[in-house]
Amino acid sequence: MQPEKLFERYRALQQYIGWTDEDAANVARIAPIAREHFRELIEDFYAAIQQSPATMKVITGGAAQIERLKGTLVNWLQELFSGQYDEAYVVRRWKVGLRHVEIGLDQVYTNAALSRLRNGLLKLLLEKDMSGDIKRAFVTRISLNKLLDLDLAIIEDAYQSEMQRRQQQIERLATIGQVAGGIAHELRNPLNVIKTSVYYLRNSANLSQEKLTSHLERIDRQASVADNVIGALNSFARLPLPEMQPTRLDECLREVLELIGLPEGIQLTLDLPPSLPLALADRQQLSIVFGNLIRNARDAMPQGGALAIRGRHKAGFIEIDVEDSGMGIHPDNLGKIMEPLYSTKARGIGLGLPIARAIVEKHRGRLTVASQPCHGTKFTVELLAASHGSPNKAN
Repeated sequence: MQPEKLFERYRALQQYIGWTDEDAANVARIAPIAREHFRELIEDFYAAIQQSPATMKVITGGAAQIERLKGTLVNWLQELFSGQYDEAYVVRRWKVGLRHVEIGLDQVYTNAALSRLRNGLLKLLLEKDMSGDIKRAFVTRISLNKLLDLDLAIIEDAYQSEMQRRQQQIERLATIGQVAGGIAHELRNPLNVIKTSVYYLRNSANLSQEKLTSHLERIDRQASVADNVIGALNSFARLPLPEMQPTRLDECLREVLELIGLPEGIQLTLDLPPSLPLALADRQQLSIVFGNLIRNARDAMPQGGALAIRGRHKAGFIEIDVEDSGMGIHPDNLGKIMEPLYSTKARGIGLGLPIARAIVEKHRGRLTVASQPCHGTKFTVELLAASHGSPNKAN
């Protein structure tokens, strides 16, 4: 995480728990008392660690490493009572949490360790603070607890950030494996056809012009199929951030419908009210979304049917339904259709809907689906309405 972002977050946490200059002064007042007893706090801390197999398993350097760690803990305590809680302090604290993740220490032991230090400090102050002002002593302990809670929050934030990064890495690797399997499946068929034709052309004793032309066309078609697979995967992997501009959805949808061209057997209903606001969107990317949805609807009705595209304005968002009267989607498949490389079509690549969903989510919107077998399917695209701009007007 960027240092300025970390410090900004730390300041927000300070404000949330009510950390004040008075708290800083209270901690500074007891700093001399605490410093005199750092060594006994640290000895107690590491004596407890050495009794725990779970914590000792991450200390692989033996006594020498423990001595180095004791020096690190001295520095940590000195900084705690330094009164300098600036950006550099926060970054160093965050790195402590990150280091614990790197060595494989479970977060629960970090929390328990800080609790032991807290108890040691509070017990020390109870015994050594001879100011005689009970109220002041009580308030000082509250301030120290606030400071330790802030440190714990920074460490936990580092844990969560690093664990989230690792989980995302695991998920990416799993996706790569899934994609690799899908690529192999999608490319093997056209490559096998090409290989078969090449073998025939090389080994045919009496090759006619007709056969030559037929196999060359076959090779060309299969090469196009392979190129389409690679192109779709490339689009999915390198989808750029949308350039959000006020966009007329009626114009966008009409252009897509014109490019796709619906068969005569499909009856179209286009219901986009003149009052429908402009959407905040990248028009070119939206064309990809609507193109995928409309083609899916068309393919779901090979014998003809009804396609309804309806728009409405709802609480700062625009919702566009693309609903067909086709064969519908089986409940077992409904949760999978937006996964990469999953397709119910015989020649489907399985990237149209994942690309559509990725685009919509990058627009800070949602793509949802509802379907029942034999009763059609409805996809709903939810987009932000532009805060400024004239309403859409139907052509």
